[in-house]
Amino acid sequence: MPGKSETHNAARQVSDEPSPRRLLSSRKVYEGRIWDVVSDSFQLNNDGDALVRDYIQHPGAVAVLPMNDAGEVLLIKQYRHPVAMDLWEIPAGLLDVEGEDFVVGAARELAEEADLVAERWNVLVDFFNSPGSSSEAIRIYLARGLTDVPGHERHIRTDEEAEIELHWTPLDAAVRAVLEGRLHNPSAVVGILAAAAAQADNFQGLRPADAPWPEHPSQRR
Repeated sequence: MPGKSETHNAARQVSDEPSPRRLLSSRKVYEGRIWDVVSDSFQLNNDGDALVRDYIQHPGAVAVLPMNDAGEVLLIKQYRHPVAMDLWEIPAGLLDVEGEDFVVGAARELAEEADLVAERWNVLVDFFNSPGSSSEAIRIYLARGLTDVPGHERHIRTDEEAEIELHWTPLDAAVRAVLEGRLHNPSAVVGILAAAAAQADNFQGLRPADAPWPEHPSQRR
């Protein structure tokens, strides 16, 4: 059996990695307003049978966990029709502007949904929202050094966004809300828990805002 040091070293090296397989065919079976559904036929290995998987082809998204100087994080309440609930979330949006830099897209969402501008940006965490059924990759940023967007420059929110409510909450209270099952939005849950972990070294271990993101669909082509 491996010793404790060997086990610890192996655990430190755990990392997801690309694993291209032989693609036999790919076709779009549904074209949506924002994302499509595709059906791929592929082989796990050269001798394997053809497998077919249908999944959502998604442009990816960014989210932002805003943190003020008091260590509070901003949550926004928004109605989500597929689950018929008002969810407490963090500012987020699709990366659907061709060629837009990731952090620029995040700054746009922060301004539009929270009326805020941030001076300091770091990558907080990257994740796949539902890798068994969607190609969607999400990057969450930690935004600090916050100031308000001037009133005359603020985005006019419409539809579901018109009902957005803003609430500042201490990070530890947000963590309790996650662990007690009171928060369900994936970006909020992942971002809050990641921020709590990153707080241990005063956020010094976070990646810079322009850190590579090879898992985003545009980088995997």
